[in-house]
Amino acid sequence: MASAAPSTETDDEPTEETALETARRQLERAAEHLDVDPGVIERLRHPNQVHRVSVPLERDDGSTAVYTGYRAQHDSVRGPYKGGLRFHPDVTEDECIGLSMWMTWKCAVMDIPFGGGKGGIVVNPKDLSTDEKERLTRRFAEELRPFIGPTKDIPAPDMGTDAQTMAWFMDAYSMQEGETQAGVVTGKPPVVGGSKGRDTAPGRSVAIIAREAIDYHGWDIEDTTVAVQGFGSVGAPAARLLDDYGATVVAVSDVNGAIYDPDGLDTHDVPTHEEEPEAVMKYDAPQKLSNEELLELDVDVLIPAAIGNVLTAENANDVQASLIVEGANGPTTSAAGEVFEQRDIPVVPDILANAGGVTVSYFEWLQDLNHRSWSLERVHDELESEMLSAWDAVREQVEENDVTWRDAAYMVALKRVAAAHEHRGLWP
Repeated sequence: MASAAPSTETDDEPTEETALETARRQLERAAEHLDVDPGVIERLRHPNQVHRVSVPLERDDGSTAVYTGYRAQHDSVRGPYKGGLRFHPDVTEDECIGLSMWMTWKCAVMDIPFGGGKGGIVVNPKDLSTDEKERLTRRFAEELRPFIGPTKDIPAPDMGTDAQTMAWFMDAYSMQEGETQAGVVTGKPPVVGGSKGRDTAPGRSVAIIAREAIDYHGWDIEDTTVAVQGFGSVGAPAARLLDDYGATVVAVSDVNGAIYDPDGLDTHDVPTHEEEPEAVMKYDAPQKLSNEELLELDVDVLIPAAIGNVLTAENANDVQASLIVEGANGPTTSAAGEVFEQRDIPVVPDILANAGGVTVSYFEWLQDLNHRSWSLERVHDELESEMLSAWDAVREQVEENDVTWRDAAYMVALKRVAAAHEHRGLWP
């Protein structure tokens, strides 16, 4: 769900854009449209803090391995840091900083009282047994304990982590604090303080925003075709809800490739990654494609919901979709965004479209602090309301300033963050 580490540069091959480079370019571009104190912009180009920790693990065979963990804390002017923890071999410090910046904007565009954080461990979770993953998580929680807490920094699941990981993390933190601190993380199982609907919230918000964008462009959703790259925790709920709305989802994919049916797939019949890992290609469909070919299908709406940096300068001119709604974090490089702008292909950015995750995380945090759980119906209703409010704020910027959807979303976010900085000032 985020950019990989930079590729090796040669004379003929440019380096891949990092999440940090992309985030800074997007900040600077948004600032060009607003009258914001340059000092505030300069502060926002840098994280408040980055923590680098060693995480020792006793492996099942008795040997000891030491992994590197990070927690980037970008900005807390509007509230505690908020963002995921990922277990992935490509985790880097710069990636965590860039993604923490995106979380700052995402929380601000949703008008949620959080700032941006992001972290993870450089490890392939597939190489760990369940017991090893638990021990690694608990030790990571202890290493980060001085820097996190329900009113400081609130992690959540991300790539390679899940609700169970968050339960272990919360328990390890709580044991050292001497009392249950359910609000230290979000994305937990509901039985230990998690929120109903949190697991499908990012995909649900993608579908809601795609529905609104389809309507905004004057299309009939029942005549709209959709391709979704990634059929996991974001792509599958998005595809299924759009299917329920009446759209025709013609293609979905997993890490092994894509299935395509121009007449439409029954998305509720295709197994998600959670239901059966890497099972999409086993599904009986008229055509099998690569993930790269899915991105270039002739469809009305393309939803990249797998990993970052899949839409690049190299393939942007081959994309045939009329509208792109970002489900993953950072799927479109700056260079690709410029191509889409020149081609008049609207791109609804991740910081708006997939913000359902952090929004329901906020709901979960409120439930934990108040020791009261919400019904699934209430979560869905509240999420719908928050997404429509954010959509309207961004749409107004698009219409008033004749800017791209991404620029508009960043303008909304930057206005709110800058105003908070200006009111709080610079201490001392």
